[in-house]
Amino acid sequence: MEMLINSKHISTEERMEVTNPYDNSIVDTIPVADEKIVRDAIKSAKNSKNKMTNLSSREIFYRLTEACTELKEQKEDIAKIITKETGKPISGSLYELDRSIETLMFAAEESKRVYGENVPIDAGLGGEGVIAFTKKIPLGVVAAITPFNYPVNLAIHKLAPALAARNTVILKPSREAPLSGLMLAEILANHFPEGVVNTLTGSGKLIGDLLVSNEDINKISFTGSVPIGTHIAKNAGMKKLTLELGGNDPTIVLKDADIEKAVSDIVNGAYLFSGQVCMGVKRIIVERDIIDEFTENLVKQTGKLKVGNPMNKDTDIGPLINTKAVEYVDEVVNDAVSNGANVEIGAKVKNNFYWPTVLTGIKEDMKIVSNETFGPIAPIIEAQDIDEAISIANNSKYGLNAGVFTQNIHNALKCVNSIESGSVFVNKASTFRTDNMPFGGFKYSGMGKEGIKYAVEDMCKTKLIGFNLN
Repeated sequence: MEMLINSKHISTEERMEVTNPYDNSIVDTIPVADEKIVRDAIKSAKNSKNKMTNLSSREIFYRLTEACTELKEQKEDIAKIITKETGKPISGSLYELDRSIETLMFAAEESKRVYGENVPIDAGLGGEGVIAFTKKIPLGVVAAITPFNYPVNLAIHKLAPALAARNTVILKPSREAPLSGLMLAEILANHFPEGVVNTLTGSGKLIGDLLVSNEDINKISFTGSVPIGTHIAKNAGMKKLTLELGGNDPTIVLKDADIEKAVSDIVNGAYLFSGQVCMGVKRIIVERDIIDEFTENLVKQTGKLKVGNPMNKDTDIGPLINTKAVEYVDEVVNDAVSNGANVEIGAKVKNNFYWPTVLTGIKEDMKIVSNETFGPIAPIIEAQDIDEAISIANNSKYGLNAGVFTQNIHNALKCVNSIESGSVFVNKASTFRTDNMPFGGFKYSGMGKEGIKYAVEDMCKTKLIGFNLN
């Protein structure tokens, strides 16, 4: 795979290998951009801005719709690439493509809804006889920096609303899983003028720092770690930012919950893509009266999961992205055990696989609670009552998603009003997301919202236009 700049494929002598975490085989190689190539990509995007502003809403809609059709046609091939480069079970990769197709269609629809509004200027002193309205105009150049775990869907959430709002784009995909994102960008580029869609691969630090510091970039949309997100925020200057930085998402199970439903949802939420999901269930806070019953059911359902080749349709748990990720998960679990936690099932390691693990006896000062683990771990924390459960949920520097299981409307309302996170779901685990909802967290989970309608709004700036009728 090659980079795409000004609708031309760009290669380099220096290449990076993309490896399959299942068997460590080489899937492909990608070029390594140098400073000149990065600046060429920025120039391409900048010089193509007028090509986008001259397109009508109708044209944008049809171009995005046609790209959606092409993405459908390539669904199977791209899903296989996702599985090869990330180790995601093929069923999950196909589902990611289904979501991405829908997300692209959402963007096509939103491209026709970029509204301004009437402003009652005459309500202010001196405003008599003046009428005014606002118009939404594109920011200009949007740089999208994406992680490995949802390499197509997270790229779609950045590129599609940017294009819907008539911006040009530069995609920097993860070095661990760049191939499927590059395939997506090629599809989008096929349906837009030259230079509108550009891609860069190589060193995240070199490319990221050049994009963040360049004044011709008008917005950075980044999904990744807190340290990199805070680095971007400190160095971005006057750019608009959307930062989705993950979390340590709690799901509360109260004593009046439907335990079977809660366990089913939490098994999916804790182990989805081997726990490598930003809004995955990372802390399970259970009321004391039901903790034994809940734990027994969770262990039973965890034991039914199939670990194996991610290309098999019946595989539930594939490998983690690389050996470093496995070592970190194992370190966090061992730290918990050494501080009093108990392994109820799992904690088995083989190559890049980490078996789904249930831990009990978890305390709030353990590393597994204070940090984001990004592995297939279900840590159970005991709470005396609803108030303690909410207090535990809020005792975190993160605040992305949260879930609560209860059949009591008063308890539900208390939780949704008190939990400090960007989304709170009742009788759904924290992992729940649809691609049209506003998505983004509080505290160190980031700033800004994704979800196509909300992202399109943030990909625009507002101009006021007034007429003096006196």
